[in-house]
Amino acid sequence: MPVHTYSSRDFTRDVGAAKRAAADGPVFITSRGRPAFALLKIEDYHRLAGQQGASLLDVMDAIDGGAGIAAFDFQAPPLQVQARPVDLG
Repeated sequence: MPVHTYSSRDFTRDVGAAKRAAADGPVFITSRGRPAFALLKIEDYHRLAGQQGASLLDVMDAIDGGAGIAAFDFQAPPLQVQARPVDLG
């Protein structure tokens, strides 16, 4: 697994390149020549932390005041859409 290194300045200039590099392995971001941060894919972070990725339902259950709310309990009201002619003149 390759390790990529970006200076803080290079990281700021092209965050997208650092994110693409993180798909291959960790990215170290340096400050004044010394590693200061590490950028990882979330899957790699969860693996290193010994956690499984949280599902959307787990995240929603963790929201304060959301206990006991299930997705099937919500019924969205019907959408009322009326088309009308467009006057381009």
